[in-house]
Amino acid sequence: MAAAADIGVIGGSGFYEFLTDAQEVPVETPFGDPSEPVLVGELDGRRVAFLPRHGKDHRFPPHKIPYRANLWALRSLGVRRILAPSAVGSLTASYGPGTLIVPDQLVDRTRGRAQTFYDEQAVHVPFADPYCPSGRAHAIAVARASGWVPAGSGTLVVIDGPRFSTRAESQWYAAQGWTLIGMTGHPEAVLARELALCYTTLALVTDTDAGVDEGDGVTQAEVFEVFGKNVIRLRDLVARVIAAFPDEREDDLCAHALDGISLPIELP
Repeated sequence: MAAAADIGVIGGSGFYEFLTDAQEVPVETPFGDPSEPVLVGELDGRRVAFLPRHGKDHRFPPHKIPYRANLWALRSLGVRRILAPSAVGSLTASYGPGTLIVPDQLVDRTRGRAQTFYDEQAVHVPFADPYCPSGRAHAIAVARASGWVPAGSGTLVVIDGPRFSTRAESQWYAAQGWTLIGMTGHPEAVLARELALCYTTLALVTDTDAGVDEGDGVTQAEVFEVFGKNVIRLRDLVARVIAAFPDEREDDLCAHALDGISLPIELP
């Protein structure tokens, strides 16, 4: 069976409009249903699969997103490269709302989320560099060429949510040298690595976290407003990055993440 798509996008509702001739493809997984049936369509001659991580109606809070089902469903359709645009908070005044960042590091501060496909035997995947080096390089180059110059590195700390941080928490995160904060980047990244998928995050800063500036702190309305103002620009950038990908994915650390490891389950 030919792959339905090679490239996947996990994002928000604003990305539905960037695929043409799209069809919903229901996918069953051993880990339940994904957030929605996967939308598969054409983008500049490329077959792309789109999955809204929170569901069409934003019904899944960050700690209840079916991350394992989502990643498994995309791989089942042939996806091997994933772009994950997301809204994040900034832990430094240097990165204000509207800043684009392609992070290179991740810190997990979540609790209780299922973060492995391999519950039956020890499968230790390399994760020192949690994001795809090839995907990051393409994203940074395309963003610079398009005039939206990104920060080419950054550390994303992922918290459970759904509440925002206290001032003390965000000050502590910033004191560690971490630069971004979000609620969905983990276990999405490690699950992609466990499936030997290339995974690249495009982080849009929507707010400065509570400990960075004095004031009332972060509000949901503020986050949604900034993301809404930038979603078309972010969607266009994702399309440009996809167009810049070579036909075959690079032979990098993501592709070889499972080399030499005996797996307890058969991957799709």
